[in-house]
Parts: sequence; C-alpha cells; structure tokens
Amino acid sequence: MTLERVEGPGSSGVEDSLLTIGAVARLSGLPVSALRFYDGAGVLVPVSVDPRTGYRRYGPDQVTAARLVARLRRVGMPLDSVRALLAGADPGPVLEAHLARLEDGLAAARRELSTVRALLDRSEPAMQLSVPAAALDAVRYAVGTDPSYAALRGVLLDADGDTVHVVATDRYRLAVATAPAAGASGRLFLPVAVVDELRALGGTVAVRTADGQLVATAGDRTVRTPVVADEFPDWRRLEPPPAPHQVPLDGHAFRAALAGAPAVRKDRDGIPYDAVVLTLGADGELTVGGDGEGDVLRVGVNREFLLDALGDHAQLTLELDGPVTPLAIRVPECADWSLLMPVDMAG
Repeated sequence: MTLERVEGPGSSGVEDSLLTIGAVARLSGLPVSALRFYDGAGVLVPVSVDPRTGYRRYGPDQVTAARLVARLRRVGMPLDSVRALLAGADPGPVLEAHLARLEDGLAAARRELSTVRALLDRSEPAMQLSVPAAALDAVRYAVGTDPSYAALRGVLLDADGDTVHVVATDRYRLAVATAPAAGASGRLFLPVAVVDELRALGGTVAVRTADGQLVATAGDRTVRTPVVADEFPDWRRLEPPPAPHQVPLDGHAFRAALAGAPAVRKDRDGIPYDAVVLTLGADGELTVGGDGEGDVLRVGVNREFLLDALGDHAQLTLELDGPVTPLAIRVPECADWSLLMPVDMAG
C-alpha cells in the first residue's frame, strides 16, 4: 500500500508528504467522521486545514497516532486520558487507572446481571442473603424520603461473595454497613417499609427472591412484597480515597461537644436544620466552632446528619479534605463507613 500524497502546483516538499483525511482513515481504521471528531476534540489535530475548502491534511507520523487512538477508544479510554498519552504523559499510571476503571465496571456489570437473573427467574429461589438487623439499623438514618427518588427509599443489600454491604443514601449522605455474605453474590433492594418492620425484631434478617416476590424473614415474621427493580446508584464509586486529614475521635466526647455547640439555622429544600462548623487546628485537634485564627480547615455540617453518622461508636475516624469535599466517617473496628455533604456557611 502506498501513501496518498497531496500534490499541486507550487506545493512544497512538506506539503507533498501530507496525507488526506481519507488516506489516514484507510491506514488507521478510524472512520473519516471519527477523525473529524478527534480534530474538534483536540485529540488528533491535522497539520493543516485549507481555509477555503476545509480539507484536512495530516503528517505521515499521525497515522501511528491515529492507530493508537483507535485502540485506546476500542477499550473505552476517556478522551482526556487519550489526549494526555498523545501529549507524552507517562503511560504507566494512565493505563493502570483505566484498567482499574474497566475492572470496576466489569464487577458492577456482574452484579447487575445477577440481579437481572433473579428478576427473570420465576421458577425457584434465585438469590438469598442474610444480614444482622443491626446492620439495617446502622444505615436506616440515611434512607431517602423524597418521593421523586423512589430508588433511594429503601436499603440496598449488595453481596460480593465474602461481604454483604448494607447501603442507604438520600443524596446528601450515604451510609454503608457490612456483614459476612457466606459466599452469596448479587444485589437486593429492600423497601423502607420492609426494613422498618423487620429490623425492629432484631436478630438476623433473611431475604430471598422467589416467583417474582421478595421474601424477608426475621424471627417468626415473614414479609412478602414484589421484587423492586434495582435502580440504586453505584455507591462503590462514591467511596473516597484516604483524605489528607484523618482525625481519630472519641465518639462519646465528640457527640457531647457537637450537641452543645452553637449553631446557625439553615434551610434545605424548605426544611430548616442546624449547621455547625468543624475546625481543624494546626495541632491536628478537631473542635466544634473556633474563631478561624491559624486553623488548617473549617467545614460546615448539618449537625443532626453528623450525629446520625456518628452513631454510638466509641472510636471513629473523621476524614477531611476541604470545605466543599464530602466528609468521610469510618469505624476503625470494622469496614463500616459513611459520607456527609458539607454545608456552605456563607450568607
């Protein structure tokens, strides 16, 4: 195969070596429309564009770049990452990060398909999970109440083989408790009415699907309800990496300080609430309030939401990253964690 050259009267040696967009398309396997798109996106910009006709001309070395773009896009690499690699970024971290995203996506797809299989199989129990009622209690405070977000009005049970994650969120906070999964895998959504009826009984709550029904049992009480389509958000993508400021807390002392601190009355969606400021000093000490002198960080929070997230744990770790970044609350003795959106204290 020979390279298609652009020739014309008075063309220079450089112009003679340039390729048309059609030639680059044939040599790289990228459609002409894709090459136009990557030009507009700043990923693969032609050497020259005729101002009168708009014809694009590419250098011979851009064929290799175009082939690379084609391969990277076939595996779903984002444009920003492709652009960075073409600009000379270290390929190791970029490729590893994308591989991790693909692996996360595959794991999420497996969970989704497991749920789909449970919904389609009406002949016999398709899934069975057991969780302590205490795990439902631990996340109940974060269940959504907005009727326009029906997918959040309950608790998700998300098992991955060794662990079942019990998850609730109302978009402003997220709570995750964990329990052994005994080799189970898949996701089940428990409507809040079922959660409230069974968690009050204590002990273990066993949940299974059968004939299109969700069957939940605690003690001698069994509740049956239609299986709800799992539209719960991908909570795993919300777990933050370790924050730069990790503050160990005495849960009891911090709850007392939080409950007695002066607050600012705020409003969210027409509902009033009390907000307080958490202050991280240069000595690493976290206080409620503070005058801002010499502080490393000040973050506003909904006091009731934070008290709910603290629960009754004696030891906790509060992770802070910035005034507009979600706060993470972790329980050192187990894998439970929660997120809390900060509050804008201005105005």
